[in-house]
Amino acid sequence: MFKLIERRTTWGEDRVYFHDEKGEFRRMPTAWTSVSARSVFEKISAGRSHFRVEDLLQLVALIAQEKQASQRGRLARRKATVSSK
Repeated sequence: MFKLIERRTTWGEDRVYFHDEKGEFRRMPTAWTSVSARSVFEKISAGRSHFRVEDLLQLVALIAQEKQASQRGRLARRKATVSSK
């Protein structure tokens, strides 16, 4: 773990500056560190959402599958009822 000295954009890239264990001044892309910017989801939700978008989309897909299975079951029951008369 290093102490952050500075964060700035150089050569079109966000970078952090720090002293390594030998005391030498170093830099690296911010994306490689825990200092990197929060994701769009984290910014927009600001801690208010209990669910991630990916998880909600997966839930929507599961509900759609269940709905299709239920409709197929109802259709099969109708066909069985109509054909037995």
